[in-house]
Amino acid sequence: MAQSLRQPGRLRAAWGALRAVPSAVRAMATRSASISDAASSAEVFGVDLDGVSVTPRTALQLSAVWACVRLISETIATLPIGMHERVGAGRRYAPQHALHGVLHDVPNPDATAAVFWESMVAAMLLRGAGRAEKLVYNGRVVGLEFLAPERLWPNRRQGQRVLDWRYTEDTGLQRVIPAERVWTVPGFSLDGKSGVSAIRYGSVVFGNAMSAEKFATRTFTGGRLQSMFYTIGQWLKKDQRDEFHQNIAERIRLGQAPLLEGGIDAKTLGINPDDAQLLESRGFSVEEICRWFRVPPFMVGHSEKSTSWGTGIEQQTIGFLTFTLRPWLTRIEQAVAKDLLTPAERLRYYPKFSVEGLLRGDSTGRAAFYTAMVNNGVLTRDEVRELEDREPMGGNAAVLTVQSAMTTLDALGQQSDANAARAALRGFLGVTDPEPTKD
Repeated sequence: MAQSLRQPGRLRAAWGALRAVPSAVRAMATRSASISDAASSAEVFGVDLDGVSVTPRTALQLSAVWACVRLISETIATLPIGMHERVGAGRRYAPQHALHGVLHDVPNPDATAAVFWESMVAAMLLRGAGRAEKLVYNGRVVGLEFLAPERLWPNRRQGQRVLDWRYTEDTGLQRVIPAERVWTVPGFSLDGKSGVSAIRYGSVVFGNAMSAEKFATRTFTGGRLQSMFYTIGQWLKKDQRDEFHQNIAERIRLGQAPLLEGGIDAKTLGINPDDAQLLESRGFSVEEICRWFRVPPFMVGHSEKSTSWGTGIEQQTIGFLTFTLRPWLTRIEQAVAKDLLTPAERLRYYPKFSVEGLLRGDSTGRAAFYTAMVNNGVLTRDEVRELEDREPMGGNAAVLTVQSAMTTLDALGQQSDANAARAALRGFLGVTDPEPTKD
């Protein structure tokens, strides 16, 4: 067998046969898992809860999990991230930095920045960490390539430190990646080193939700839940009993009432879905899942209860940004600065997500915000135009201005240069100010 696998054709055939086996067996063949290693075992086999296997992939079949993961990952992926520079006492945008294009535009030849970041954040949410391979040229990071978590595992360890990783490519070929080339962004951490998987720690919640979905599927497959039983005043033969069952099932499938004849009596048995609180249980599962991802239920289409994050879309968006997105954004920014910048570069440059787009309310609120920023000398008119995706005008539009009626307290009563020039001109022309009239 070993001799035959040295031939490329047979190797591809063997790999094709391997991919045809069930996923759990294939995972065992391509990953190393030990019963003493809870994390790797859960990743390969999932967490079994009363016959329900809870894994990141099976959990995504729940609409609430799918919606929460998509909401957070896609929102972060569409927020621009770029490099900024510290200059003197201020800061400015630094698109000239080599890492800016990698983070903001094209991390690798096969993916856009939005696709890359949504994959990274989804891995952080579901598996506890997102990992990417650093593409290095002449000692500098020139690209990032996302590493699918289900095809990446530690190859060698030294205590708690991973020496290198083994990764299975889309083609089935495996290769070893040195640990220093694997960039890791951990999620919520309990040990200060690695992130924890929400799916594994919340397996009971997700498993109960999946069980409720399975029960609902069985309940409504082929019709509504059978809450009736039938009594017949005589013993039936097997063929008669089978014919009766087929007749009842067929009429239920067609939405027709069963036809009872020959002394057949129908009575109520058990409970219907409403009495069993099936729908209520599924609704509660949505709220429980949203708690694990810290997402307000109304943002995933669950609007039975009002939100306590304020009124209005703008206030709710600010709450979502502050309590849900900000921790993930900070983790990514700090990981970029720590692992992708040199110590000298960290003194001058830093990455930053631009969240102004999320804070843009309606046109009235935006106009009021810009007016306050310009009148108080915080933004120039060109900066406002840039936020509105308009080209700068230059000249005085790039100068900070304030309302002329505003001045410092120590300047009150002092003559301005404009008034002094006006008074000098009036004196040169021999024009005197009119005397104030008396009442």
